[in-house]
Amino acid sequence: MKIGMTGLGRMGMNMTRRLLRAGVEVVANSRSRAKVDAAASEGAEPCYALEEMPGMLPSPRGVWIMVPAGGPVDETIGRLLPHLEEGDIVIDGGNSWYKDSIRRHDMLKERGVRFLDAGTSGGVWGLKEGYCLMVGGEKEAFEHCEPVFAALAPEGGYLHCGPAGAGHFVKMVHNGIEYGMLQAYAEGFEILEKSPRYELDLAAVSRLWNRGSVVRSWLLELAERVFEEDPHLDGLKGYVADSGEGRWTVQEAMDEDVPAPVITLSLLMRFRSRQEDSFAAKVIAGLRNQFGGHAVKKN
Repeated sequence: MKIGMTGLGRMGMNMTRRLLRAGVEVVANSRSRAKVDAAASEGAEPCYALEEMPGMLPSPRGVWIMVPAGGPVDETIGRLLPHLEEGDIVIDGGNSWYKDSIRRHDMLKERGVRFLDAGTSGGVWGLKEGYCLMVGGEKEAFEHCEPVFAALAPEGGYLHCGPAGAGHFVKMVHNGIEYGMLQAYAEGFEILEKSPRYELDLAAVSRLWNRGSVVRSWLLELAERVFEEDPHLDGLKGYVADSGEGRWTVQEAMDEDVPAPVITLSLLMRFRSRQEDSFAAKVIAGLRNQFGGHAVKKN
């Protein structure tokens, strides 16, 4: 099996490595020539111009796009499309909105090109542990690319979820759940850290909870590493970004009349994390001082 990979960032480069180690031939492309050179040094076939990639692949061609969601995906498809032929397959492995994936599928289908949306989870650990792949699109295209999915995933770690958009829909909700899980762990560890009675070793607590506890998880394994490196997180700022999936999950919940308070509030807490000193909190402090004489802290 031979596939093109365009986008050699934190995920794309490690995915390329994992494919190569599994015996899959990879044509590697990136805006960065240095990254293409790095992939080539590990066995990939270098491609310095995206438009040349289809000509370097056997028919039907398979091109995996691993670039940021939104405009970059459309731009990449636009550059590839004039060089693709009927039956070729484009795979979007990024965190695209599932409705964009449906649109892209329909647009490419008119040109005879097949499209798969592959929600990809695994982060920087995917090279070692494998990637969980949630794939949407036509079953025939999925089956043609199955050797690639099998090489990237651990045993049982990939699934054809349904027609166009299904893969990114499942990944969207997956990330929404992740928001809630992260927030629950964060709140729990803050309660432990702020205790006036006990000086707790949070790395040890994380390790303990992963030994038979009902809250054991891979996230707790990562928490153990975090607290071992910085027991009180003195070296971190509490700024938490969001890349879109949480917002899309909350919007989908509203559209479907599904109550999702945990995911919604975890998303809002990410917004709060970006404020050094919340103006809304200042308003509340001022009002409490006015109506009840409650003490306030001043700059």
